[in-house]
Amino acid sequence: MTRAYPDRFYPVVDSLRTLMDLAALGVGTIQLRVKGLGEAQATALVQEAVESVAGLPVRLVINDYWRAAIAGGAKHLHLGQEDLATADVAAIRAAGLTLGLSTHDEAELETALAHRPDYIALGPIYPTTVKAMRFPPQGLERIGQWKARIGSIPLVAIGGISLERAPAVYAAGADSIAVVSDIANADDPDARVREWLAEEPAGE
Repeated sequence: MTRAYPDRFYPVVDSLRTLMDLAALGVGTIQLRVKGLGEAQATALVQEAVESVAGLPVRLVINDYWRAAIAGGAKHLHLGQEDLATADVAAIRAAGLTLGLSTHDEAELETALAHRPDYIALGPIYPTTVKAMRFPPQGLERIGQWKARIGSIPLVAIGGISLERAPAVYAAGADSIAVVSDIANADDPDARVREWLAEEPAGE
């Protein structure tokens, strides 16, 4: 059976070392999000990341650096709305990359759907300290509303989601949960990842 993309547990990491640690633990989809790189730095990072996971059952998702993703031979890309506004989506698709898009309100959802994305991300679901957010927490009800709108397109929930909150997020309609701080801030990140991998959504 073909694995769903993205996997239910979808960690977001900011280093190659963490990427490889999670890959070794059996994580199926991992996003590499490293901010503030120039074009050359981003391309070098993407190339190294792609080479590092070659042959492993990992879907590596590159955040934002769409030119580097194309040049570096990546297969999966995630864009926020600001990066989407300046990206060449036709070139991204011509290179064979999947495309996941962030959304925070109705207008952004309409923009995202116009590009026929491979998944839609909604956030922040809960308050988050990872980065300053222009939007208030969406809450569980919004997950159900978004899922009803997008139908068969996978919905990724992100923002302040801990392992303890995961069952309610899945039950609200999320197909996948993107996780940042719940792993990065854990006393034992490897153990926390194993707990996430063992988690089953409500009803399954």
